[in-house]
Amino acid sequence: MPELCVGERRWAVPTGSNLLDALNEVGLNVPYSCRAGSCHACLVHCLAGQPLDALPEALALDKHAQGWRLACQCRVVEDLQVALFDPRRDGVPARISGLDWFGDVLRLRLKPERALRYQAGQHVVLWLGDVARPYSLASLPGEDDQLEFHIDCRRPGAFCDKARGLQVDDEMRLGELRGGALHYDPDWQERPLWLLAAGTGLAPLWGILREALRQGHRGEIRVLHVARGQAGHYLAEPLRKLPGVNVELVLEEQMDEALAGLRPSSRQTVALLCGAPGSVERFARRLFIAGVPRGQVFADVFVEHV
Repeated sequence: MPELCVGERRWAVPTGSNLLDALNEVGLNVPYSCRAGSCHACLVHCLAGQPLDALPEALALDKHAQGWRLACQCRVVEDLQVALFDPRRDGVPARISGLDWFGDVLRLRLKPERALRYQAGQHVVLWLGDVARPYSLASLPGEDDQLEFHIDCRRPGAFCDKARGLQVDDEMRLGELRGGALHYDPDWQERPLWLLAAGTGLAPLWGILREALRQGHRGEIRVLHVARGQAGHYLAEPLRKLPGVNVELVLEEQMDEALAGLRPSSRQTVALLCGAPGSVERFARRLFIAGVPRGQVFADVFVEHV
């Protein structure tokens, strides 16, 4: 059986063992959220030996070449020496510069120790002590030196429970920055742009929307935001202040009726969808029925964190 080595610890595991499970079974507490190679919370550094990696393309080429791997996607097939991601050593320090509550939604603003290069629609892994979760950036690059995140704390969870006790000037750490499925393409400037979000799925679309306006988008822009209650429309006022943007705020029980009314004015319409799996599936189904080609629909599904 191959041996795993982390620091001074060394133990044998069955060939083909999932690396994340093998690490956590001995109490090393590697964080994870999705187990699908999407959240990047389970990042580890392979110092010697190579695991069998089912999803090497999930990491940037330079990161992969340096030996970083997503533990959830790796199987142990030979002796392997691993260093766990240490946010104090490997993460970027950031101070909390703003905390605003809108019902159960926390708008968190962070000022990193060094500037973070990113694009609207990307995700960052946030570390609170030993708990890590990925969140979409709601801020706009170049707008200011702060990063903004919208965190749904409606349900209890390891990260959300800690987030409720945060105070301005507390320190957090930033982990892996990665591209999501959502972005703004300058080639879309003349085309209708629809942004459909449920809950805090609005976060990345808020950044992308302002990026589109900054780049002088000339086509129709439509935003549809679905929330459980009125308080869930936490960006209602800022959205309505944006020039030339058609905003529709919909309660969850009105969702089917609102989606049935979607009538794209052009087959060139581009749609960006974000939210929980069920909501994104309903958005996508309606757009298909309405005639928006699948290749013009981009979706980012939020995994529920515990």
